[in-house]
Amino acid sequence: MDSRGRGRGLHVLPGHAVVAALLVIFAATIPMTMGAPAGARSLLGAKDHSYSDHDAVPLYANKIGPFHNPSETYHYYDLPFCQPFGKKKYKPEDLGEVLEGDRMVNTMYDLPFNIDKGEEKLCTVQLTRSDVGKFRRAVRDDYYFQMFYDDLPVWGFVGRVDTNGVEPRYYLHTFFNFQVEFNKDRVIYIQVTPDKEKEVDITEDAAKEVTFKYAVRWIRTDAPYETRMDKYAKYSFLPQHLEIHWFSIINSCVTVLLLTGFLATILMRVLKNDFIKYTREDEAAEDQDETGWKYIHGDVFRFPAHTNLFCSVIGSGTQLLAMVLCIFGLALIGVFYPYNRGALYTASIVLYALTSGINGYVSACNYKQMGGENWVRNVMLAASLYCGPFFAVFAFCNTVAIAYSSTAALPFGTIVIILIIWALVTFPLTVLGGIAGKNTKTEFYAPCRTNKFPREIPPLPWYRQTIPQMAMAGFLPFSAIYIELYYIFASVWGHKIYTIYSILFIVFIILIVVTAFITIALTYFQLAIEDHAWWWRSVFCGGSTAFFIFGYCFYYYLARSDMKGFMQTSFFFGYMACVCYGFFLMLGSVGYRASLLFVRHIYRAIKCE
Repeated sequence: MDSRGRGRGLHVLPGHAVVAALLVIFAATIPMTMGAPAGARSLLGAKDHSYSDHDAVPLYANKIGPFHNPSETYHYYDLPFCQPFGKKKYKPEDLGEVLEGDRMVNTMYDLPFNIDKGEEKLCTVQLTRSDVGKFRRAVRDDYYFQMFYDDLPVWGFVGRVDTNGVEPRYYLHTFFNFQVEFNKDRVIYIQVTPDKEKEVDITEDAAKEVTFKYAVRWIRTDAPYETRMDKYAKYSFLPQHLEIHWFSIINSCVTVLLLTGFLATILMRVLKNDFIKYTREDEAAEDQDETGWKYIHGDVFRFPAHTNLFCSVIGSGTQLLAMVLCIFGLALIGVFYPYNRGALYTASIVLYALTSGINGYVSACNYKQMGGENWVRNVMLAASLYCGPFFAVFAFCNTVAIAYSSTAALPFGTIVIILIIWALVTFPLTVLGGIAGKNTKTEFYAPCRTNKFPREIPPLPWYRQTIPQMAMAGFLPFSAIYIELYYIFASVWGHKIYTIYSILFIVFIILIVVTAFITIALTYFQLAIEDHAWWWRSVFCGGSTAFFIFGYCFYYYLARSDMKGFMQTSFFFGYMACVCYGFFLMLGSVGYRASLLFVRHIYRAIKCE
């Protein structure tokens, strides 16, 4: 099998909350057999992955689909391959595997442990004109299939296209050679290659009889069982590519940090001069013209408009930040090893549910401090601010997947499980957090008194308006993560495997730091021209990087990938819009927090009467 067939990557509470957490973990780990037909039975391999000679090791067929459309996957037997006798037997899958689109079913391939087979007949199939047309379309669209043998992934292509002649010829692979490496009683590695000399020409639109065959060869290796996934991880970035990757990231980070440091130094010098100036003015006569950020001290802590929405944005962003940090913690300790199928999806759902209390608490606490009284409405908005749009996108994409009969469409039982998790865990924890936030005794700290009537904001030049400021604020953080975005997209929307989580974590921390610094700088410039409406501006400037990321999605889709078709386009832009929306909330909350600390610091350092 050539390089195209490399696999796709991955992609503490009291009382009532503990019970809820147990419910979520249970729901995330129970077998998701809802996706299998009624009466289907599971085929389980050895739990310890150790076998004796002649032991049966099942080979599961998982899914097939166009190689360049990773979300467009179908059931293996949607194509007229050799089907097992009787009812198909599906392997039970957990929540993350179902979300990944896995639908593993038994096959007729017989690969007992450490038994070579020279040439075995699988079956003979009488292909109708319609069947030949299905295979021809699959070969034309570069369909690949994925199987699992002892939890090890294996890939192959349905056929190949020969374009050397005047017209393309389509060939169906009917003979596959399996090569399995083993160490004592453990399977270490498996790959499959087609025999091109035994292909069948399916260019003509005519019925055809096809015989599928296979061969198996076992090879002894000294590679330890504990490192058998390392070979799959190396497929992602070859050593020279990894070296370039590190160099590019270091170069980008150093450049951005130098720019940030330069900006911070200038800002500190300007602030120092401001403090000296205002101190001298306090000691001099009081009949001077009032200019600068000091003279809006009576309005700078005036609470923003749409307080309920503002607090919900901050609460949702804080929750997403906590969830992302927890996911990084799991990644750095090695939970998301290559082809730990669906682990990332499961972890995301569980952690989002368990961190929902943070959302409720932060939102309600800020809402109370800002004088809000309708805390029930605030909690409801906080609970639905991210879930609502995400569910709308999911409903649309899932409907499209159902129309395509794709395995990307979630079974009804899986949707019910997710709704139960939201109803029994996410929403109750949000309410509990909201109650705790509503009852907090903490008051909003403002170094200056707020005037009764708001001060008029002077006319601003065009480059001081919100949208130009957002463009300036988002460019520098985006430049810090631009290089890493390609590797992430190639993993999530391609067939690379992402395992270098240490690099990703460093880039993420730099993104947070740069976002905080650039938002602080723009907040200062805004206050310096006596524009005191900094609250929403800090959120928009902090979260503006998300718009750059979404713009990069168009570049990646059009220039760096070969994705096409309505379903793949819907999945790519729909779910990337949800991801970018999450980034907006998360980085917006970071920008607000950083600006709030800065504003409090500078106004605490001067006399405000």
